[in-house]
Amino acid sequence: MKKSLIVSLVLLVAYYSSFCQSKQNVGNSEKGLTKVSVMYPYTDGKTFNMEYYESKHMPMVAKLLGLNLVKYTIEKGISSGIPNQPLPFMAIGTFYVKSLSDYQSAIGPHRDAVRADFPNYTNITPIILVSEVVK
Repeated sequence: MKKSLIVSLVLLVAYYSSFCQSKQNVGNSEKGLTKVSVMYPYTDGKTFNMEYYESKHMPMVAKLLGLNLVKYTIEKGISSGIPNQPLPFMAIGTFYVKSLSDYQSAIGPHRDAVRADFPNYTNITPIILVSEVVK
């Protein structure tokens, strides 16, 4: 009984220590990166094929970015932050890159090909926000 209590206490301390360490590191790995958010506003009558976006479009763009890409995320809009209000965005794709100029150099020559893929998953014109991660 005493031995299992000690083992449980050790596991609890290890878990708590790991949890505290992970909370301290949240956001630190992205600080200073450039974040390119491609936002698809919700509008009645517009469509968005999430399966295609996730399996084809985003991996295609990620491949163009090469080693400059740290990570990318895909978000599917589910609700407005205000009850009974329309969904603001159907989806948001985000690229975290080390260098904005390298991002622009990689995308520039392929801009037309990237845009030509839009009709395969949406009829929405995206809004693009480029920002710096500060925390």
